[in-house]
Amino acid sequence: MTNVHKSSNTKASAYIHIPFCEHICYYCDFNKVFLEGQPVDEYIEALLKEARLSLSEHPIEKMETLYIGGGTPTSLNAAQLDRLFGGLREILPYENGEFTVEANPGDLSAEKLDVMRNYGVNRISMGVQTFDDRLLKKIGRKHNAQDVHDTIQLLEKKDFRNVTIDLIYALPGQSLESFRDTVERALALDLPHYALYSLILENQTMFMNWVRRGKMHLPEQEVEAQMYAETIEAMEKAGRMQYEISNFAKPGFESKHNLVYWNNQNYFGIGAGASGYLENRRYKNRGPIQHYLKSLNDDRLPILEEEYLSEREQIEEEMFLGLRKILGVEKAVFEARFKQSIMDVYGDVLEKLKQQKLIIETDTSIHLTKAGLFRGNDVFEEFLLNKND
Repeated sequence: MTNVHKSSNTKASAYIHIPFCEHICYYCDFNKVFLEGQPVDEYIEALLKEARLSLSEHPIEKMETLYIGGGTPTSLNAAQLDRLFGGLREILPYENGEFTVEANPGDLSAEKLDVMRNYGVNRISMGVQTFDDRLLKKIGRKHNAQDVHDTIQLLEKKDFRNVTIDLIYALPGQSLESFRDTVERALALDLPHYALYSLILENQTMFMNWVRRGKMHLPEQEVEAQMYAETIEAMEKAGRMQYEISNFAKPGFESKHNLVYWNNQNYFGIGAGASGYLENRRYKNRGPIQHYLKSLNDDRLPILEEEYLSEREQIEEEMFLGLRKILGVEKAVFEARFKQSIMDVYGDVLEKLKQQKLIIETDTSIHLTKAGLFRGNDVFEEFLLNKND
C-alpha cells in the first residue's frame, strides 16, 4: 500500500458508498450494479473493514457528518442496514452530527426507517427527478409520482422531518409546463430542502448513446436557462433560500455534509469507487466490487489512485468549490489557510470578473453575481493559475 502521512486533523466527515441498485437509470454514471446475485453481506463487512483501516491510518477525534449514498442504500434489507449502521457507529467517532441516507421513493419501509432512527439517521435525501410520470418512465426510473407522496407520508409518520428531494431539469422532451408543474408539486410537499440539477450527459450512459444516434433530443440552452431562473424565483418565493448553485433550503436546513465539500474540508470516501480528501491528498477507491473486496481480503486499503495537491492546486479548488456557495469565498478563511490574501493571488482575475459583472467583492468575501451563477463554469476557469502559462 502507498505510504500516507498520518493525519493531524481532529475532525472529518465520511461518505459511504453502496453501489447496489434494483434498477439502473438511463442517465446515471455512478458506480453501481444490479443488486440481484451480488455479495451484499460480504460487501458490508468489507466496508466496515475499510472504515477501520482508514481510521487507523488517519486517526481523528470527531466525525462531523456521515452520508450514505449510492447506488441505492435503501435497496439493502433491514437486517443489512442494521449491520451497516451498527458497525459504522462502533468504528467511527460519530456522536450526533448530520447523518444522511439516500433513498428512492417506494424503497423505504417502516422497518427500515426504524433501523435508521435507532442509529441516529436524521436526514433523508430522496431522488425524485420529476413528478411527470411519462418522463419518469422515459428516464428509466421505476417509481411514479404517487410513490413520492406515499414515501413522504411514511417519513412524516416516522417523524423524519429533515427531508430533501433531488430534481433534474432539462430532461429529454421536458416542456416548460411540465417543469413548472414539477416545481409546484415539489414545493407543495413543504420540505425544508431541495436540490435541482440540470441533466448532464455522461459517457457510458444510455442517454449519451441515444443523443449521439439522434434518437433523443434535449431542451434548448435558452429553455434550460429559463428553467434555472424560474427555479430560483419559485424557491425564494417559497422561503427556500439558494445557498449553493443547485441547492435551496429553509434557514438552518442547509446540507452540512455538502458544505464540507464546498468548504474544501476533510472527508473519508469509503466503499467501491468512493473518493475522499484528507489533508492535501485526494484519492479514489477501486470501482469493480470484486477488485474492491480483494484488496480488503488482503488487508489493504482499496485505493486505485491518489494525488497530493500542490498549494497552487489547493488554492484553485478553494475558489472553484467556494464560489459554488452563494456566500462565496471568505477572505479571512482563505488567508488563514494559505497565508496570503486572495487579492495577492488573484488581483487581476478578480478585476476582470468584476468588470464583466460576474463576481462581487465585499469587505469579507468574493461571490458570484446573478449573471455569474448562470456562467459558473466560465468563472471557475478563470481561477486556474496556470491557465495562461
